[in-house]
Amino acid sequence: MTAATREPQLDALMTFLAAARLGRYTAAAEVLGVNHSTVSRRIASLEDAMGGRVLVRTASGWEVTELGRRALAVAERIEASVRELSGDAAAVQGMVRIAAPDAFTSVFLVPAMARLQAQHPALAVELIAATQRVRQNRSGVDLEIVVGRPQVHRAFATPVCAYSLRLYATPAYLERAGTPASVADLARHPLVYYIESSLQVDDLDHAVQSLPASPASIRSTSVFAHVEATAAGAGVGLLPDFLADADPRLVRVLDGAFAHPLRYWAVTRDEGPRNPVVAEALEAIRAHIAAVPVRP
Repeated sequence: MTAATREPQLDALMTFLAAARLGRYTAAAEVLGVNHSTVSRRIASLEDAMGGRVLVRTASGWEVTELGRRALAVAERIEASVRELSGDAAAVQGMVRIAAPDAFTSVFLVPAMARLQAQHPALAVELIAATQRVRQNRSGVDLEIVVGRPQVHRAFATPVCAYSLRLYATPAYLERAGTPASVADLARHPLVYYIESSLQVDDLDHAVQSLPASPASIRSTSVFAHVEATAAGAGVGLLPDFLADADPRLVRVLDGAFAHPLRYWAVTRDEGPRNPVVAEALEAIRAHIAAVPVRP
């Protein structure tokens, strides 16, 4: 019997499935509870049995080959059959890792995942706070939420939430410093926002391009620091409306005269949408957002 005619082992197929979805052997090893060398050995065994490469290393991580797509389809059918054996074909289990900006995580992601995890106790959820461009490699993340339409190859992207950056201040600050009557008046007010040199998201950077230069102000890489600095009277904050509108300490400034519309997008790699855990997580996020009232 030649190497190419040996039957692939089940553990090799399921290890390949995890590596294909996550794009990294180390991430697959963590999910499976084995070490990196075991993942490498199992995938080598699968390639030996199939007579060719199922994964190839690229600049964006491990990618599935045409031969690998055959193995992927079989592994997904096996995964579905194993769930049926548990007596609940609809059960969601395993782990999902989601990277998202802080504000989205606190307002939308945490409640959605808490509800999903309560429905499926065997599901583990890991949330990674990140306000950045979409990753060009998979680096162990199943689902990314990013600001602005992502530019990434071999990925599935879908919009999940529209919002706007608007201007806010406290009534006490406006009484002390005066209420701006126009965008030009903002030149007299410190603007609380991101540190310009640290911004990695073009759409967030563009938000200040139509605003005048700000006097010395408090800047931070954290949106929650923006909210707290604004609430402490440090100036006028440029804040997500879904976060600031819910804060009773703040009022809108120049409402109707300035707003910077943005959209959150969900991004998964090619294999992601077929992963039942990722699909359930994305649906839970959408359902929660649809149920949240939004102020115009």
